[in-house]
Amino acid sequence: MTGRMIKAVGKIVGIVRRDGMSGAAARTARFAYHRLGAGAWEPLLLPEDVVDSQRLRLPVPFAAPVRGTRLTIGWVITPPALGSGGHTTMFRMVEALEAAGHRCVIFVYDRYSGDLDDHRAVIRQGWPAVQSEVRDAKHGIRGVDAGIATGWDSAHVLASRGVGPMRRLYFIQDYEPYFYPHSPEYALAEDSYRFGFRCIALGDMVATALRNEIGLEPDVAPFGCDTDVYRLLPDEPRTGVVCYARPGTARRGFWLGSLALTEFQRRHHDVPIHVYGDAPRTLPYQAIRHGRLTPVELNSLYNTCIAGLALSFTNISLVAEEMLAAGTVPVINDSPRARADLKNDHARWARPTPSAMAEALSMIVSAPADPVEVAASVRRGWAPAQSGVVRVVEEEVYGRQLVS
Repeated sequence: MTGRMIKAVGKIVGIVRRDGMSGAAARTARFAYHRLGAGAWEPLLLPEDVVDSQRLRLPVPFAAPVRGTRLTIGWVITPPALGSGGHTTMFRMVEALEAAGHRCVIFVYDRYSGDLDDHRAVIRQGWPAVQSEVRDAKHGIRGVDAGIATGWDSAHVLASRGVGPMRRLYFIQDYEPYFYPHSPEYALAEDSYRFGFRCIALGDMVATALRNEIGLEPDVAPFGCDTDVYRLLPDEPRTGVVCYARPGTARRGFWLGSLALTEFQRRHHDVPIHVYGDAPRTLPYQAIRHGRLTPVELNSLYNTCIAGLALSFTNISLVAEEMLAAGTVPVINDSPRARADLKNDHARWARPTPSAMAEALSMIVSAPADPVEVAASVRRGWAPAQSGVVRVVEEEVYGRQLVS
């Protein structure tokens, strides 16, 4: 064995001793990932779907339909995953338009050409109340009175593949350039707000960002909370803390939350930590893993917990108020963006450092709040947002009603 080989073996042995076999395997996977070029940047859009706002000229209908006519509304989305909060909120708006008597069509844009039947099955399973037809956006967005983009990439797709006369809107749940460093994605996400679509901002944080960053005045739909699902359950003993694991999405702060939970567990060995979502195989603290949960299962978990981490570094996470509705006190990374859409005296705001968040959790479990009071503090339902979206869509397609 050569000296180089002996050195390599020694390095591997050291990694195994320090991080275990799983740590060594993870490092090997990362090495192969980068050596094979799998980590190279790959765009979210096909080249033909990238649109430039300065060159964009899209037709609108010559005449508006008669008010009261049943409309056909197209929604352009990325492939949904069960439990996706963004898709769930969007599908609530779809349900509201269907309840108002309109027909909706879901146009799925799959950059990687996945099976449309698989996407359709996910929609039917995850959102059974939605009656919409499901089509492939790559075949064109047509046959609709209005098309609605639901994210920056789908806005580009609506502009590139919805070229016939229609009204165009944009349902914006977060200021998506903030998802990225200054990069091509940042620039293209930012440009999507200049396409001339009528913008509906979910909450004040998004509306403020659109005003300050783009100079655009959106319609605003208020945040809601699904209190039919997230609610108190009778006589549930509360002993633990809970955390949502989404390590692949930096804005959800999982790495920082893990550091905070490690410190929290050092102080409170007797308090169980529950993790749901996509937790990595190894964690720096002992935890009860729950994987992906349905909303009903998640509410049951919240009802066993005193506190939880609800981190988001852009718009406030829906998780925060869903925890509150179940009587669980959320610890939230403090920022003006998060505070813009959650004004609740029971929420705990902490500096986004491991020690500050651990201290906030520690204070909550040491002096638990009354779950009944916590649950009573939340806003009820999504009806105001739904009625607002229906009003804006109808106004955009029919035209404004004249008030005599």
